Amino acid sequence: MDESEFAALAEQALSRIEAALEETGVDADVELKPGGVIEIEYADGSKMIINRHAAAREIWVAARSGGFHFRWDAGAWRDTRDGTELFAALSKLVSAQSGQPVRLKP
Repeated sequence: MDESEFAALAEQALSRIEAALEETGVDADVELKPGGVIEIEYADGSKMIINRHAAAREIWVAARSGGFHFRWDAGAWRDTRDGTELFAALSKLVSAQSGQPVRLKP
């Protein structure tokens, strides 16, 4: 994948993540910042950061439970360690950090 293809796929994913979070009604402030960064601040003051990492051509997630890297593979963003799809992983991470059941739809 070249840099422009990565940028397009990552931007599309980040926009969809932002919209999916807004649709859930989770108790958090969600902000898509310039440069491909989503910052989520939860009611308890904790944060989650989701951003594109152009050099590695990955989407990175920093959550209270740890850091996760997702790479484009066979038509989906997949965790580089266990292959979990991005939206499935985010559903679990957001649920755990917010204390609310959340299911994000790609």
